[in-house]
Amino acid sequence: MNNFIEELRWRGMLQDMTPEIEEHLNKGMAAAYLGFDPTADSLHIGHLVGVMTLLHFQRAGHKPFALVGGATGMIGDPSFKSAERNLLDKVTLDHNVACIKNQLGKFLNFNQGAKNKAELVNNYDWMSNFTFLDFIRDVGKHITVNYMMAKDSVKRRLEDGNGLSFTEFTYQLIQGYDFYHLWKNENVSIQLGGSDQWGNIVTGTEMIRRMGGGSAYALTVPLITKADGTKFGKTEGGSVWLDPEKTSPYAFYQFWLNVSDEDAAKYIRIFTTLDQVTIETLEKEHQEAPHLRALQKEIAKQVTIMVHSEADYEMALKASAILFGKSSTEDLELLDERTFLQVFDGVPQVQIKKPEYESASSVLELLADKSGTAIFPSKGEARKMIQGGGVSINKEKLADPNAAVEAKLLQDKYLLVQKGKKNYYIIEVK
Repeated sequence: MNNFIEELRWRGMLQDMTPEIEEHLNKGMAAAYLGFDPTADSLHIGHLVGVMTLLHFQRAGHKPFALVGGATGMIGDPSFKSAERNLLDKVTLDHNVACIKNQLGKFLNFNQGAKNKAELVNNYDWMSNFTFLDFIRDVGKHITVNYMMAKDSVKRRLEDGNGLSFTEFTYQLIQGYDFYHLWKNENVSIQLGGSDQWGNIVTGTEMIRRMGGGSAYALTVPLITKADGTKFGKTEGGSVWLDPEKTSPYAFYQFWLNVSDEDAAKYIRIFTTLDQVTIETLEKEHQEAPHLRALQKEIAKQVTIMVHSEADYEMALKASAILFGKSSTEDLELLDERTFLQVFDGVPQVQIKKPEYESASSVLELLADKSGTAIFPSKGEARKMIQGGGVSINKEKLADPNAAVEAKLLQDKYLLVQKGKKNYYIIEVK
C-alpha cells in the first residue's frame, strides 16, 4: 500500500486534515467518500481535483466511495456562495446523476473482482425516506444552532447581508448525516473534499461522535486557482466540461495546452498520475527550453487520454497541427464539423449557393469571382498567387488557375482556402 497522505503532499494536494488520520490509514485498508453535486449532467474540470483525490486513494490500496448528491442537489450547498442556487426537480437530478456515474467510471475501478473496488452511492436513497419530523427529532437535536452558525461559510453569507434560507442552513446537517450513514452502514471512516467543504465535513465527524460514539476523519484538498488570479476551469466560452458534447476533445486539449508555465508546474502534479521522478524530469526539461512547452504538452496529452481516449488525443493533435501547416487533406477530412469550426474559429467565411459553386469552371473563377472580393481583390492577383504556389484548397496546393475545382467538400459543405502561410478562409457551400 502506498502512503496516500505523502502522495497528496508531494503533489500539492493537501490542505487540512484531522489529527491521527495518518495512523488510521496505516492500519490497513480504509474507506473514504467524496461528494459530487449533480447540478449539471456532466462534471467539469473543477471536479477533477476531487476525482483525482479518489483515484489516488484507491491506488494507495483503500476503498473509495463516490457520493452523488441526489438529495443534497435539491437544496444546493451554500458554502462560500453569494446567493441561493436554483433548485432542480427530481427528473433533472436523476438524469444528471446517471451521467455523472458514467463519467466517474473512467477514473475509478468499479470491477467486482477488485478487493478495494469503488462504490457509487446516491444520498437520495437514504434521505428520501426521512420525514421532516423524523429528521429534526433524530438528527437535528444532536447539533446546536451555535455550532452551525460558527461555520465560516454561514458567517460569510450573513455578514455579506445576503442572508441564508432555512433550506440552505440545513445543508450541513444533511451532509453530516450522509457521513454518519456511510460510517454506520458502509464502514466509511473518512470524508474527502475541497477546502471550502471543511465546515460541512467536520459537522459529519461531530455527528458521528455524538450519534454513534465513534471516530471519523476529514481531509481536504486546496481549491485550485490560476496564476493570474482568475477562476480555474473557466474560459471565455464558459466551463470546460468532461462531456465531449459540451466541450469537444479538441477544445479540451487546447485548454491544457495553453495554461501558463507557472500553472503547468502545478497542474502536472494534480491532474496526472505520472510519478514524481517523471514529473521532475519533465520540469527540468521545461526549464531548459520553456518555448517547447514540454509540461503543457504532457499535461494536455495525459488528461485528454484519461478523460476522453487516445484516439481523441490523436485527433486533437492533428487538429492543432493543421494551423501550422503540418497536415494533409486526409487530416482535414477526419475532423468532425464542430472541431473543424473550432480550429478555424474567427477565420473569414464566404457563403456560396450550391448552383453558383457547381457552375464555377475553374479554381480561379471560384476564388476571385464566385467568392467576390473576400479572398482576392482581383483575378490578376489570384492568378499570380496560384501560379506562384501560394494558394491551397483543403491543404492541396494549386498550380493551375484554370484547373477545375476538384477538391472534396469537407462535411459536404466546406472548403478550406489557404493564402500564403497564415491567411485562411472558409467557403461554405449552401
